[in-house]
Amino acid sequence: MPNSQTQWGAEALWQQLEPLLPGLSVEVLARAESTNTLLLDRARAWAGAPDGLVTRPGELDGRSADRERPTPLGRRGADIQPCLLVAEQQTRGRGRLGRDWVSSAGASLTFSLALPLAPADWSGLSLAVGLALAEALDPLPAEAPTSPRLMLKWPNDLWLAEGPAQPGQASGSLGRKLGGILIETVNVGHRRLCVVGVGLNVRPQAVPELPHGYACLAEMQAEASAPATLAAVALPLVRALLRFEAEGFAPLQGAYARRDLLQGQPVTTTLAAVPEGVAEGVDERGALRVRSGDLHSLVSGEVSVRLQGGGA
Repeated sequence: MPNSQTQWGAEALWQQLEPLLPGLSVEVLARAESTNTLLLDRARAWAGAPDGLVTRPGELDGRSADRERPTPLGRRGADIQPCLLVAEQQTRGRGRLGRDWVSSAGASLTFSLALPLAPADWSGLSLAVGLALAEALDPLPAEAPTSPRLMLKWPNDLWLAEGPAQPGQASGSLGRKLGGILIETVNVGHRRLCVVGVGLNVRPQAVPELPHGYACLAEMQAEASAPATLAAVALPLVRALLRFEAEGFAPLQGAYARRDLLQGQPVTTTLAAVPEGVAEGVDERGALRVRSGDLHSLVSGEVSVRLQGGGA
């Protein structure tokens, strides 16, 4: 029986990604509370340990793609090299605004990618990540007349569309949530480490904590598996992050609009000044435009948006 490293193709992933992210390690854990939390804790430990060196052997049941390369726990704080960390089961995953993300082995893909990142403007990063995932899993020709199956709900959710999402369509028929993104950063020395957490429902699962109405990739791809999904999204995600660092969100605005679930939809927000309105797309920095008398631009992180009629 193949071990987790072989099953997940860690060596192949490392060979594919390391030229773009020198010093990368790829690790697969059978079980973790939260891949984001684990990578953030490591980074804080690097920054706070004497001489920036942290070594805690035996703490994790992890495997690097290349056993001769140093693992993140043995690196110096100034050397914040990238790490792709996969958990086959995540027991205390965190979503946006502190929400739990449930992960079951085989039924979900949960991973985090940590890398030093220094964009001129961080605005729109979660949108760029979501777009990269959607395009990798649901590619469309440039001039495709059909609507995409994977849609993006601002600022960090992937939804499986039930059908073409048209302005004015009832919110209950727009689709179901398939995945989410959580992006966090931590300063290590004079650099900032960005941790991009991704959770995707891959196969149907019976988990009491999951609300009804969640979608999974198997509805699009009957043979979908977590390892195959990771293999499909890892390289496009890395390329998208590096492009975002160099160019920001503006070049992606048009592509995002094509998959914008909220476009033309009535929404409610947690912002007192704009309790409800109609979504009118995103601007060049990834802010959500909501028409409520005047046109307001809502920035991710300061407001939560829900479809009217109960959509998440």
